[in-house]
Order: sequence, then structure tokens, then C-alpha cells
Amino acid sequence: MLNKKMQKLGEERSVIREIFEYGNQRAKQIGRENVYDFSLGNPSVPAPDGVRQEIEHLLRELPSEKLHGYTSAAGAPEVRQAVSDYITATFGVPMRPELIYMTCGAAASLTVTFHALAEEGDEFIVLTPCFPEYNVFIKQAGGKVVPVCTDSNFHIDIPALAAAINEHTKAVLVNSPNNPTGAVYGEEELKALASLLTEKSKQYKKPIYIIADEPYRELTYGAKVPYIPALYPSTIVCYSFSKSLSLAGERIGYIAVAPACEGSEEIFSAVCGAGRSLGYVCAPALFQRVCAKLLGQSGDIHAYERNRDLLYNALTQAGFTCVLPQGAFYLFMQSPLENATAFCEMAKKHELLLVPSDSFGIKGYVRISTCVDYEMIKRSLPAFSALAKECGLK
Repeated sequence: MLNKKMQKLGEERSVIREIFEYGNQRAKQIGRENVYDFSLGNPSVPAPDGVRQEIEHLLRELPSEKLHGYTSAAGAPEVRQAVSDYITATFGVPMRPELIYMTCGAAASLTVTFHALAEEGDEFIVLTPCFPEYNVFIKQAGGKVVPVCTDSNFHIDIPALAAAINEHTKAVLVNSPNNPTGAVYGEEELKALASLLTEKSKQYKKPIYIIADEPYRELTYGAKVPYIPALYPSTIVCYSFSKSLSLAGERIGYIAVAPACEGSEEIFSAVCGAGRSLGYVCAPALFQRVCAKLLGQSGDIHAYERNRDLLYNALTQAGFTCVLPQGAFYLFMQSPLENATAFCEMAKKHELLLVPSDSFGIKGYVRISTCVDYEMIKRSLPAFSALAKECGLK
């Protein structure tokens, strides 16, 4: 009657979404202002003014049938050209529009890419902690997930990664700036990664790809985010405008196959085929054109930095332990209890909604979203202090 695998997947609610829905119910009971919800990574700053201006411009200048009609399956040609030109000018990688595929956000970019690459027996290395849905995307594409832990500062552990690579390795998934840790991988560690994968590709006589998941590229606090295709040719970039332009609900992004990637045209054909088979063709036409005019722009990063600093300083002063994030909009805090889920249940007594780290592939931590209202953070600080005392911290 039904695909039981899909039914089970639908019934297994995301831990993050469960906490968010709990917060909604709790807000009805005691008032939204009394619930301190740090669960979702939903951008909290307005979209840049240019978004509204470009929408208004397009509404005036383009006929409705063109503005809202189908584009080419891979995206509007002028949009793909604009993305290609931006990558070439900004990162020094000679991109071609024929290697750009517009998508319905980062989830579609990743899902299409995994389906394009995965063959029977293929393994995809995921650096943990990581976004939980990677596991779903890879498994549904027929691949095997191989988690490799990062180091104590959440940066790439090259020896651990080297030990995990074998003849079945198809790709390494790199997410920088990182969700959930906020780590930004520097040029030297990415060069070390590139050197390792070049060596392993020669050893196994096949390319081992990097899949660069980059929805947070513009959201950094002084850290430089190297462009991986400039360091390693066998790279496929999965980008989203959701976080940088505060357009999460519009579902718009792209896939860029590095032009120097071995078999780049064949890979792009596989991307097109995967998009076709999954129904991910012709990304939203209006927002393709809007984003083409706002490449590289972002919302108010200083607002996120202010949130980060307020929360990080308050938490560490209360006795909690966390690494200062260099990018994205999360704090990854060590749980004072061995069981992070139990700690999050304790936090609920103080109306603090935090996400345990288990689903991110590591135990003993919690993720705290900093893309929230600044005033809510200020109201929450006494609750965090009370939680710290309950845990026996200073």
C-alpha cells in the first residue's frame, strides 16, 4: 500500500523541529515573551533593501508571463551567466554558465549532487558534528555515510580523515562556516585536505570529490572563507541564498561544478539528470532573477555578531564552556551533564529551548541559535544563570 521506508522517514520528526513546535505550544500557555527559543536556524535580520528594490524593479519591467513563467530546467541563462561571472571575478576561478545549475535552496543542491554522484557501494565522508539531514540526503541517494570527527576546536582532523578514506570513498562533505559549531576552515587546513585527497585520488586511480556546502559563506566575523575550487579542482559547490539574504522560505540556491574538475561536463549532465528524476527543475523564477542582482551581499552581519558576543560572554561567565564561533549563527556549548538530552530537558524548566548534539553526530553538546531577537537574549540571561547554578557551575 505504501512505501514503508518513506512513511518511517516522515514519522521520524526532526529533533530541532520538535523543540520548535514545543516552543510554539509553550508560548500559547505562558506568552511568547517568556519562552527563550534557541532551536531554529531561521535568519532574524531583514533581507537587504536591495531584495525589495529588485522585486519592485522586476515587477515593473518584466511582463508577468516572463517573470513568473518557466525558465530553462537548469535555470534562466542570464542568471547562470551572472553567477558564473561573479564566481570568476570574486574567487579567480574561471567558471562557465554551462556548469551552473539553479536549485530550490541548499537541500535541493545537496540532494541533487548526492544523486548525481552516488553509485552502488559509494561512501561519503561527513565531518562531524554536522547538519543532521546530511544523513537522510546521502542514504536516500544510495550512498553510505562515513562520519569522521573534527578535532577539539571543531577543525579538520587530517590523520582521522586519512584513516577513513578507502577505495569506496566518493566524496568528502565540507561545510564552512559550519553548522552547528560556527568553525571556519582556514586556507592551510584546506590545502592539507586538498593534498590528502590528491594523494588518495592517485592511489585509488579515481577522483575523490569535495562537496562544499556553503549556505553561510557571507556570515563571518572577521574570518576569511577560502573558495575550495581554487584550492582543489575536484569540487562541487552547493550554495544557498537562504542565510546570507534572509530568504530561507524562498528556497533558492545553485550548484557550481568546478571547471577544472575531472569530467566536469559529465558531472553536470548527471546533476541535470538527478534534478530531472527528483523533480528539482526550474527553480523559482522570480527569485532566480532577484538573487542574480545581489550576489555576494548579505543582511546585517553585525546584528548576528552582537548576539554572538552577548550570549558567548554571558555563558562563559556563568561557567559554561563553548568555542567562540567564527561564522554562521550558532553557539556549540558543552553540556555540563554527560547526557545532553537530559540537560536540554533541565533547560526547559527554565523555558530555555536548546538542541542536544546527538543528531549532529556527537554527544555531550548543545546547539544554541544566535539568529534570534537581541532583546530575547537579554531576557534569557537570568534563566541561563539559574541553569548554571542548578548544574553546579560557578
